[in-house]
Amino acid sequence: MILLLDQASKLYIAKNIPLYYSIEVVPNLFNITHIRNTGVAFGLFAGEKTMLTTLFFLTISGIAIGVISYFYYISSYKNILTRVALALVLGGAIGNLIDRIRFQEVIDFIDLHWYHYHWPAFNIADSCITIGLGLFILETLITKRT
Repeated sequence: MILLLDQASKLYIAKNIPLYYSIEVVPNLFNITHIRNTGVAFGLFAGEKTMLTTLFFLTISGIAIGVISYFYYISSYKNILTRVALALVLGGAIGNLIDRIRFQEVIDFIDLHWYHYHWPAFNIADSCITIGLGLFILETLITKRT
């Protein structure tokens, strides 16, 4: 479901909103802005698209997906929070990997800001990864306390 929602939203943005065009949704708070990110989260390591950087990001993404899949596989069915967290991260990672394979960059469009102070644009996959990691950390802290 995560993958479907992520890819459908990116497809809609790519087909209907020109690159760098912004639609104000909530004044001084939220825009839909079509941006392409050649780097990783929050635009880190962004720059020119080269075959070497694309290959590097594809490799790192593939390894991360493998590790997350392994932890999902070995996690207990009773530990629902861990499985949900890992599923969110996995769905988000695969969603961004698909973009890297197709475009050698990731489509971002959620633009949160306070007047002229902008948070780096992101997408649904990024949101799922962030929420999943937060849940995983929370579960780890809860488990250590009990």
